[in-house]
Amino acid sequence: MAGNMLTTGSTVLCPHGGQALLLTSNTSVLGSDGLVLVESDVHVVMGCPFTVGPKYSPCVRIEWEAPAANTMANDVKPLIETSVGICYGAEGAPQGRANVVGAQREAWSQ
Repeated sequence: MAGNMLTTGSTVLCPHGGQALLLTSNTSVLGSDGLVLVESDVHVVMGCPFTVGPKYSPCVRIEWEAPAANTMANDVKPLIETSVGICYGAEGAPQGRANVVGAQREAWSQ
């Protein structure tokens, strides 16, 4: 696999410093600090301070692209530290790429 896996114990931030709430539909593949995140997961962002002029326009969700190419987790491709998370505002506009701060090297099925 081409990178460390993202898990529910990883840290992912929007480009403005808001933190993603990392929940997953995967129920069977574990890393050492939580369940492995998968391509279909969409993550809520909390605490984003972003404004456009005087208008508060926080990132509210992260959608993912570029999962692991040759590995599956619960029949879905897992997210890895090089996966691309696109942060979106409430009006649906992309507002930048997510920053992955922590990831896991190993995982196993329950």
